[in-house]
Amino acid sequence: MSAPEPRYDTPLPLSGERFSAWYRIAAKSPEEARAAARALSVEQTIEFPAELTAGRIAGEVVARVEGLEETAPGVYRAELSFAVELVGGELTQLLNVFFGNSSLLPNVRLLRVGLSERLAARFPGPRFGVAGLRRRLGVEKGPLLSTALKPLGLTPKALAEMARRLAEGGIHLIKDDHGLADQDFAPFEVRLEAVVRAIEGTGAVYAPNVTAPGEETLRRARLAKAAGAGAVMVAPGLVGFDRMERLAREVGLPVLSHPAFLGGFVPKGEGGIAHYALFGQLQRLAGADVVIFPHQGGRFAFSREECAEINAGLKDPFFGLAPAFPAPGGGMKLERVAEIRALYGEDLVFLIGGDLHRQGPDLTQAARRFHEAVRGMA
Repeated sequence: MSAPEPRYDTPLPLSGERFSAWYRIAAKSPEEARAAARALSVEQTIEFPAELTAGRIAGEVVARVEGLEETAPGVYRAELSFAVELVGGELTQLLNVFFGNSSLLPNVRLLRVGLSERLAARFPGPRFGVAGLRRRLGVEKGPLLSTALKPLGLTPKALAEMARRLAEGGIHLIKDDHGLADQDFAPFEVRLEAVVRAIEGTGAVYAPNVTAPGEETLRRARLAKAAGAGAVMVAPGLVGFDRMERLAREVGLPVLSHPAFLGGFVPKGEGGIAHYALFGQLQRLAGADVVIFPHQGGRFAFSREECAEINAGLKDPFFGLAPAFPAPGGGMKLERVAEIRALYGEDLVFLIGGDLHRQGPDLTQAARRFHEAVRGMA
């Protein structure tokens, strides 16, 4: 049977501008790895028989395999480049190009992503970043201190009183617990007004959780800004990275990103998205100024190496995008302050929640002990 005649091409000119992504491929041989990389180049672009394409579609629209190297026995690193026109200026489509259908493959992992001049202009990243958030809080150097309002079930009045006591103890960022939404026991708007009033004049910033269905996320973020909240928190795993990017762009408040629902994306077996890309680069791309994630040794299973990857992904040069603060959490304790600071450095948000309450009923004094523990490492 003769080979089919190529018959699909595009008359439209392409700019030649390209961007890249890097993948880990598990394969039994170099030949299998090359075949997997070629299949990846098609799956992430045309998802169509490549032999039926010609001209610009075959040479430019289909991703190019720019490099393939074996990094360990049975493990290969592939670089693919893509025509910038494939994105159409939309973050949803950019993420689709990076790792859409191929996220379903058991032997492929997205390691890191690249941009191009046009994409970096369209997606400028954190609006505040490390330097901007420091200016907003008036903290020129050293780690920032953060905690969460919890447990669930408290009234707005009780949460506001808790926030006031924590702020008086010197906490910089006071965020909602990620489970606080719009429940009857603590309605969003009532809670927002109560907490903002309670910490007024203390220098602390309140970040209400605005994670909600559809456009309600943006409505709550705008309400937060109008009420005087200094930041907002959102879970991109629940609302979408594109919704978070739009919030950062349109609302103009610092954005704390919460990891709820992102655990399903992290590496399992040979697939998933590397911590460097998922909690580092993609978060910056979507405008997060502070990224919350589990530190090793807490309630979750991230390793020290994976946490170091996240720190690097948040701070490494990335096409001019501002670096963002890591906020390692997940059951951290005051006794671990030195270890945490040693890993993440000075540009760090210490996030300690329940352990502050274990210090005793005086939350202001507990917050001051938090400060003393951090200052003792200066």
